[in-house]
Amino acid sequence: MMLSCGDALVDFLPVTAADGREALVPAVGGSCLNVAIGMARLGAEAGFVGGISTDLFGRMITAHAEASKVDLRYATNSAHQTTLAFVQTVGGEPHYAFYDQGTASRNWTWRPGSLPFDRIEAIHVGSTTLVNEGASEVLALVQEARRSVTISFDPNCRPNLVGDKRRYVERMAAFAQAAHIVRLSNVDFDYLYGSVDPVSWASALIEAGAGLVILTRGEQGAQAWHKTAGSVMVEAVRGKVVDTVGAGDSFQAALLFALHTLGRIEAASLATIGAAELQRALSFAARCAAFTCGRPGADPPRRSEIDAGLSELLSGRRA
Repeated sequence: MMLSCGDALVDFLPVTAADGREALVPAVGGSCLNVAIGMARLGAEAGFVGGISTDLFGRMITAHAEASKVDLRYATNSAHQTTLAFVQTVGGEPHYAFYDQGTASRNWTWRPGSLPFDRIEAIHVGSTTLVNEGASEVLALVQEARRSVTISFDPNCRPNLVGDKRRYVERMAAFAQAAHIVRLSNVDFDYLYGSVDPVSWASALIEAGAGLVILTRGEQGAQAWHKTAGSVMVEAVRGKVVDTVGAGDSFQAALLFALHTLGRIEAASLATIGAAELQRALSFAARCAAFTCGRPGADPPRRSEIDAGLSELLSGRRA
């Protein structure tokens, strides 16, 4: 199976009420939970690792995850409150106000030996749980798991939660150096690295041991770097954009699913992937991200909704 470890929360999304006033609608979210849901909806055996509250919003999270067949056996339930995020879209990008003190996500701790690594192909980490002291718990999990499990990392930065940017940047670098698959959005790259050349950044990570590095650029598509496959670019899939909440999570989930489906998720196999296979995997991920942009909230596609993309992914699968 594949796991996603990190945040599970409730987003309050902006809508227009019947009387024309602005309103907010609660929707289950959290980048890492979204990744688990995205993988499960596509048909992978997927689970979530992290803290889930037993309060009203936590019960919403549990019901939402279980409806998508996400395995919650490795989640930790507690009476700590649920993280809440209020969303506003500015210039096409979602901006967040978080309420995250004393929450179930922030109180999650890693218990060594609690995951059966011999049954797990990949673990994804990232987002808000890496901003605070809980990052050390996640890093301990990563360091134990990476001996036999492929590690996927997306910082999914939330600058308004960051108190000490220098320490945060150093922390994100530590996770990137421990990961086999690293993905950043262009917005996150600009926040973390500013004017650094993306090619040099990717090359340095690959030389340090990363198997695959990806930079997603919204409507400008995505570019990936691989030690033997080289640089691979895919265009964004055009379509109606309702909002971009969860698009990056959908991309990540679909990419992990694609690599799993192609038999390339294991680190040694990922190291020998060819450019054509990588192109198909990235194109499938871009298609799933575009699908998510076509409806409100973090609502990744189900397998039945993405049949054409899946057929293209499998069109050149190895015998």
